[in-house]
Amino acid sequence: MRNDKEMDVAKKAKVIDWLKTEMLDQIAHLFRGLWEGKQEKIADSLASLVVSCYVLARRIGLSYRDLDQAIADKIRAHAEEEHQLEQWYGDMSALERHMDGR
Repeated sequence: MRNDKEMDVAKKAKVIDWLKTEMLDQIAHLFRGLWEGKQEKIADSLASLVVSCYVLARRIGLSYRDLDQAIADKIRAHAEEEHQLEQWYGDMSALERHMDGR
């Protein structure tokens, strides 16, 4: 029984490490896409990063709903604190409206 638990812990740790390297790989792809100015590559990399974040959250014990709530809270806080991107472009309130409309 103990061996199964040890193997499960090792497998979970390995998956978490794999997800972290996957995220770093997607950041590199994103930077390449930005450098090349390729919208499709940029969108694909950003989408992969978001998906990896959600899966990593689940693997470490956060539900998708918990992550969604943390994101909504962060956006709201940035909007209320008048984050520079909110001041300059209204990005936080625009993102909050987008998220509320989904």
